[in-house]
Amino acid sequence: MHEIPNAHKKKIFSRLLLIFVLSILLCAEGYFGYQLYQLSHQQEEIKKDYSNVNNISSGLFSVEQWRDKISGIVSRQIRGFTLTAKQKKDLEHEVEKIVLALINKAEALINKPKKTIDGKIKKFLFKTFVNTDDIKNRAPSLAKDIVDKVYNPANKRQLSKMAMNKFDALERAEYLDSAVAATKAATDKVYKKHQVSTAEELNDKLVSSLARIRTATYNYSFGMLACILVVLGLWWIFRKRVELHATLFIMSLLFAFILLFIGLTASMIEVDARIKALDFMLLGEHVIFENQVLFFQSKSILEVVKILISQSSVQSVLVGVLILIFSILFPIMKLSATGIHLLSKRKIARNKIIRYFAFQSGKWSMADVIVIAVLMVYIGLNGLLDSQLKSLNIKSDDLNVITTNNTALQPGFIIFISFVLYGLILSTILKFISPYEH
Repeated sequence: MHEIPNAHKKKIFSRLLLIFVLSILLCAEGYFGYQLYQLSHQQEEIKKDYSNVNNISSGLFSVEQWRDKISGIVSRQIRGFTLTAKQKKDLEHEVEKIVLALINKAEALINKPKKTIDGKIKKFLFKTFVNTDDIKNRAPSLAKDIVDKVYNPANKRQLSKMAMNKFDALERAEYLDSAVAATKAATDKVYKKHQVSTAEELNDKLVSSLARIRTATYNYSFGMLACILVVLGLWWIFRKRVELHATLFIMSLLFAFILLFIGLTASMIEVDARIKALDFMLLGEHVIFENQVLFFQSKSILEVVKILISQSSVQSVLVGVLILIFSILFPIMKLSATGIHLLSKRKIARNKIIRYFAFQSGKWSMADVIVIAVLMVYIGLNGLLDSQLKSLNIKSDDLNVITTNNTALQPGFIIFISFVLYGLILSTILKFISPYEH
């Protein structure tokens, strides 16, 4: 048996060591990518719940919300209703006139000529036992007693309860239709899902969760980029170690596939326009609506493709298919072709299809176009929303409206643009290390 030369042993050991190190690094990138993917979808789900509960249609445009706010104001106004001494005196005077008018009306009815025995008996008894002048003299004290009774705290509460019952009856009679019932059922489902009982509790919990997720997603994104930088650093370190180039390139392709997958499935852009606060005066009290979501959407490239393809419009389907082919399938074919080209024998490596996808498909790939398109959409949409929302801002003594534009690029965009740049670097490297292109 022939012994393996030491030089050959060193090469094998170097390859194995490189594969081992890169495998650990690949697992790290895969872990970071998986966490980013999970958190991205979790963030999208939480924001959907937040936008559904705080949507303008179930807030500012909700009859139920207005009923609750107005009923509270009416209840407090009735309970806190006060009269000045002059107002109370004027009210007593008006009540006194009403009491006197009632007495006069009753006396006139009794004094009318009676034809029946029963009527004559009642008239006789009234004149004998009832002194109308005495009752009229007591009218001021009766009026005062009536006003005091109405002004009694217990009676105020009763009036407030009666007013609330009227509001409740109005809601039951006119507004408990299927749409309102469906909205309430959906809201209750969100409450149950997040284990809260009020909108305030839900908002506090979701805002806290989103802040934590946002920090974590960016940390995982930077972790993935750090892995890619280490790989590129290894290329620089081993640029003269020709025997390691094929191993290093194949492992580098695996890193690219992970970048591509996360870039396609994680949210790239988020459009969020809302009225931060609307505050106006009603019956001397503030009526406030906060965080009213006007519009919210968060989509990844893959989700956009699915939506377009599922449309009934031929144009939408065509656009979806084109994005699928040139922004998803072409990059996958390109990465696969570069690996096949480098590992295969000359005949396969020089195959026109393999060479085309490995070296020439880049000009047809729309991955870089998608990056620019998303960036331009973000810039244009952000500017448009800013200008439109600013026109809604109002500040006066009676009405304050504050709008916010929370549109932002998401970590998925960072990962996808990193894939595009990393893919260009790998294509350049392949031209230098390929044994069939010199």
